[in-house]
This record gives sequence, C-alpha cells and structure tokens, in this order.
Amino acid sequence: MASVPAAMVTTTFELPGYTVTRNLGVVRGIVVRSRSIVGNIGAALQSLVGGNITLFTELCEKARDDAFRLMLQHAAEQGANAVIGMRYDANEVTDGITEVLAYGTAVTVVSKG
Repeated sequence: MASVPAAMVTTTFELPGYTVTRNLGVVRGIVVRSRSIVGNIGAALQSLVGGNITLFTELCEKARDDAFRLMLQHAAEQGANAVIGMRYDANEVTDGITEVLAYGTAVTVVSKG
C-alpha cells in the first residue's frame, strides 16, 4: 500500500524547501493496544529494580510507529505527498488498554527549487 514518505512529515506548519499547494485536511492513524499478562509480570519485575521499564517502552514505541504508519497511508489515500503539523496523542480507553493517535494535516507540496 502506498504511503507518504516519513521524511515528508513535520511537526511544523511548513516543510523547508517546499511550498504547500493544496490542503487536503486532517489525517490520522489510530492503534489500540493492551498489555499482555506476560508483559505485565515482566514489567512488574523490572519496576522492582527501578529505571526504564523496557517492556512498556517497546510497547509504546511499537504503538506509536504503527499509528504513524497508518497516518502516512491515510494521507496517501487522500492524495497527499506530505503531512504538516503532525502530533501524537494517547488515552487510556480502559484499564490496561490504550489508544495511540497520530494525526496531522495532509498536503501536497512542490519543491521551491
């Protein structure tokens, strides 16, 4: 499936070296994840030692990456070749289940050069 290249995504509202020619609206990627019982036990053991709880860090990174990639696909489906104003949001849906949202504005851009 086609998607916008990750290099064409920015958290700002302009892409250096490019001019926005068309605004295609908000695009998003949503992922809902739950922690497994094995992950909870492993994380509980890591929390006894203190420091970074790598099992949860990996889960969060994977969820963000999946949401980001879905947003890129959604942007491409709208005809975009870039996304500006990109952000992440996360909410706990219920105990142990979290929604991760990646969103931004799908645009078409052309090189200034």
